[in-house]
Amino acid sequence: MIVEVFKTDVADPHHAMLIVDHIQTTFPGYAANFDLADCDKILRVVVSTGTVDHAELIKVMEVLGFEAAVLPDDIPHLI
Repeated sequence: MIVEVFKTDVADPHHAMLIVDHIQTTFPGYAANFDLADCDKILRVVVSTGTVDHAELIKVMEVLGFEAAVLPDDIPHLI
């Protein structure tokens, strides 16, 4: 299972619901959800097989009028 996390500018729960429906229709096999309470307005996309097509997902978001950017998997180094 792969989980990708995107920072977005989505603020409205109704928009988030419509975007999730659109993503899951456009990309069969993707499960998407938002955490609008997070300061980055997180979009999580989960796939059980394969990978998330970052570029295509970001294009879909742009077509829908929103911005999205991949959040890096920064793991702090412990000393």
